Amino acid sequence: MNTLPGQAKGTAHGKIILIGEHAVVYGEPAIAFPFNATPVEARINKTETQTMLSSSYYTGPLDEAPKSLTNIQTLLAKVKEDLDRPTDHLEITIDSRIPAERGMGSSAAVSTAFVRALFAYFDVPLDSDQLIRYVDISEKIAHGNPSGIDARVTSSDSPVFYKKGRTFESLAIDINGYLIAADTGVKGNTGQAVADVARLVEADPDQTMAVIKKIGQLTLQAREAIAHDRLAKLGELLTQAHTALRQLTVSSAELDHLVAAALRSGALGAKLTGGGRGGCMIALAQSEQQAKIISNTLMEQGAIGTWIHALGEDINE
Repeated sequence: MNTLPGQAKGTAHGKIILIGEHAVVYGEPAIAFPFNATPVEARINKTETQTMLSSSYYTGPLDEAPKSLTNIQTLLAKVKEDLDRPTDHLEITIDSRIPAERGMGSSAAVSTAFVRALFAYFDVPLDSDQLIRYVDISEKIAHGNPSGIDARVTSSDSPVFYKKGRTFESLAIDINGYLIAADTGVKGNTGQAVADVARLVEADPDQTMAVIKKIGQLTLQAREAIAHDRLAKLGELLTQAHTALRQLTVSSAELDHLVAAALRSGALGAKLTGGGRGGCMIALAQSEQQAKIISNTLMEQGAIGTWIHALGEDINE
């Protein structure tokens, strides 16, 4: 989507793992939702100087960017090679409403928006399969061995049902309600959490795998609840999933505190989302009014930011 000659932009959004995190590593299903309440926009302009990057994380020459932005440098080099176009006089601006390292797909969304902006800048068509391939390259640099969920959901408008080793399946949103996400303000540590679950599996395989399989069962039930517009049932399943994730030791005092606060304020269900050990939690509400009450309560109880997401409507707090 070109704007003016020599200018272009690309967009993406965050993602929320509704249910199934950690268990998905062991072959159980997971469900992830696109979260339009946290948008990302990448803009590219032609400049006479060297290629520059402007973002909340770093501003300056791209070739002097910190190691954590190697994925962006690699993407630019890969697109340059594939399209055989010059990339040495670009002004790149990235605006993201997704908090970094909170399990909401920040790196994948930034990469998605950036690749879309590059192809728009060079006026070259980009299909979804191409986009996923580029974002997967970036995610492997950022996260080592990603599941691919972030790359797909941050570029899609449909929820995704995913099981390791199988294709991603789009889910129709046949449920009415409001999803509230709240940021604990603590950076998550997905790698450490995944490693700790692996140690639990090794130390006590029977009990740990029983919990993991329970999360898988809850995910399948959540899929049915979504398909039949059973919002209250979905809420119950989310809360049960949080209990199971606590048993896997991937929650935290901050997450447990916000989950309890959401339930006290009328949420139909609540749980951590993503890797855990910090990051974000989610809660489910019947109405917009109730969602706002829950959001306000979470802010009062220590959240540093909240977002409300509904079908066809996004409300940022």
